[in-house]
Amino acid sequence: MEKKDFRIVFMGTPEFAVASLEVLVNEGYTIAGVITAPDKPAGRGKKLQSSAVKLYAESKGLPILQPEKLKAESFIEALTALKADLQVVVAFRMLPEVVWDMPPKGTINLHASLLPQYRGAAPINRAIMNGETVTGVSTFFLTHEIDTGSIINRVELPIGDNETAGELHDRMMLAGANLLATTIEQIMTDNYITIPQDNASAPLQTLKSAPKIFKEDCIIEWNHEGNSVFNQIRGLSPYPGAFTYIHSENTDPYQLKIFNSHFEPYEDSNYTYEPGSIVIEGRNRMKIASKDGWIIATEVQQSGRKRMSVADYLRGLHDFNGLIAKNQ
Repeated sequence: MEKKDFRIVFMGTPEFAVASLEVLVNEGYTIAGVITAPDKPAGRGKKLQSSAVKLYAESKGLPILQPEKLKAESFIEALTALKADLQVVVAFRMLPEVVWDMPPKGTINLHASLLPQYRGAAPINRAIMNGETVTGVSTFFLTHEIDTGSIINRVELPIGDNETAGELHDRMMLAGANLLATTIEQIMTDNYITIPQDNASAPLQTLKSAPKIFKEDCIIEWNHEGNSVFNQIRGLSPYPGAFTYIHSENTDPYQLKIFNSHFEPYEDSNYTYEPGSIVIEGRNRMKIASKDGWIIATEVQQSGRKRMSVADYLRGLHDFNGLIAKNQ
């Protein structure tokens, strides 16, 4: 079978998925349909906004479906009519069995971790927040339990010492797209081997999960070890962003997001500062005390303002009395 005769239905929503769809288009596969999220109101004007995948699909003239409910009879009928050989899922919703079991070649998913590690909605964030030095991308067949199907391919990627979630996201997006293209060609030609996830981890290996990021995950606890805080900051940068509350003697507390930083242990390990203590040096350097060292913030965003360098933030700061960072 030639690629142009192999019909694929692609399911995805955010920018991460666009690279994968673009590779499949460029490879010459027939994209029988693109399934993406319904348009949603966004911004101050609450104008309807299309997903990144929809915008790309429109630019290529691809058929688009935007179901509210994946079990709706009208959607199932429309999906069946597309006559897909294979369905491909990249950063989409959980599918009901009636959907993922439809095509003769099955439904595959691209996941941003080395499965079975970091199953869940936020594998990129969680890997960095946990201080991992290696991650990767995996392709697998969908089954009943989320992110548990048999693995087709995996590729390892190193995580840089100072790499943020946003930077890693962009590298994994491209690596994942290439891995997906390889996987689909193998499936089309029936030239692949799968590995059950139970057999893919080392004996006695502890499996870590990647649950969705909530507000409480973003609040910085300054009594934690500095490396943990540093990993939290870069693991949540640029979105949704780790944050703290800045207090001073003469102004009301306000939220401050920290997007970039580095960690400097205390020179004297026997001497510690009150966690959250802030020291300003030369009006262009701000350091905040953690349990065992200083977090040197380099890029921040005060609530109601734009993202900026710490030097710019400090230039606009008028009250330096009693500055301290707290978790509320």
